[in-house]
Amino acid sequence: MVKMTAKPSEAAAISAELRALSNPEKAKNLSRFFKTGVGEYGEGDRFLGVVMPLVRKVVKAHRHAAVKDVLSMLHSRYHEERMTALLILVEQYCRGDESRRQAVYDLYLANTAWINNWDLVDLTAHHIVGRHLFGKDSPVLQKLARSKSLWERRIAMLSTFHFIGKGESREALKIAELLLHDPHDLIHKAAGWMLREVGKRCSMESECAFLDAHAAAMPRTMLRYAIERFPERLRSKYLRMRRR
Repeated sequence: MVKMTAKPSEAAAISAELRALSNPEKAKNLSRFFKTGVGEYGEGDRFLGVVMPLVRKVVKAHRHAAVKDVLSMLHSRYHEERMTALLILVEQYCRGDESRRQAVYDLYLANTAWINNWDLVDLTAHHIVGRHLFGKDSPVLQKLARSKSLWERRIAMLSTFHFIGKGESREALKIAELLLHDPHDLIHKAAGWMLREVGKRCSMESECAFLDAHAAAMPRTMLRYAIERFPERLRSKYLRMRRR
């Protein structure tokens, strides 16, 4: 009698592929880069040491993975496994029908506790949350911007990147205003970055109007990111406003 062996889950197969690509020295460097020490924003995050081009190859091979396998990966303690799961969700959202897109969006927002480092947010939020909410009258981004979770607040800000790419700046400016007094540097950087993109992709006048109203009270990092590509005369104007 031939003994039948259970076929390993796709999640197990993905995990095995990522481990085969791991690099212990790279893992150490990534742990330092993503601030995983005690009291730092990425405290406890663990890395396999797989570079993004290789992660994307694994994603491409498994973009049709079942929800249970994606969730299994998303709940991993390893950063690259969570990244793989999230990028698979991006693929499934972009390629899915309306029903599938809604399911991916709902799953994403139900699992923000696992979207817990800035690159995980930055590479996915605008593709799923931003794209899903564009053109809709929804309070979701404002709710996320008021969250106690650092990562949900960053999701709110980065989701507006999709709006900005469509030439729409109002939502980005609204969320940036809600986050003006946020205590965390990662939010200052995200808001400043999106303000800079408003000026670059939508309207320099809209960005400058926001800065005219808020530069004096903005965190220094947020302001410096926002004016990074301004001509020197304009940069100096807003820096002087903040010093005053």
